[in-house]
Amino acid sequence: MDKYNIFAQDQRMLLLHFLAENNNSANDEVLQDCLRLYGHRISRDVVRTQLNWLAEQGLVNVSDFGHLRIGKLTARGFDVSQNQATVEGVKKNPFIDGFR
Repeated sequence: MDKYNIFAQDQRMLLLHFLAENNNSANDEVLQDCLRLYGHRISRDVVRTQLNWLAEQGLVNVSDFGHLRIGKLTARGFDVSQNQATVEGVKKNPFIDGFR
């Protein structure tokens, strides 16, 4: 696995985790700040790219509100965020009890 995929999988897992912990919805600006807390210093364009990828997998719904992109967790996305389902391209969530 190349370095890009390792980072992308971690970013996707974190985005799902942050959405699940934030009433299932957040904008790309807030999500970018959250990712920075975990060492991912990426542009909002990359955050939007990851949100779009998650939307293609049916894990989030995205909508635009002015200059912001809003990510809203789907039921399937919530299951993945809780390690109750897996999707190739999304790292398992290490913050969930019982993760191995």
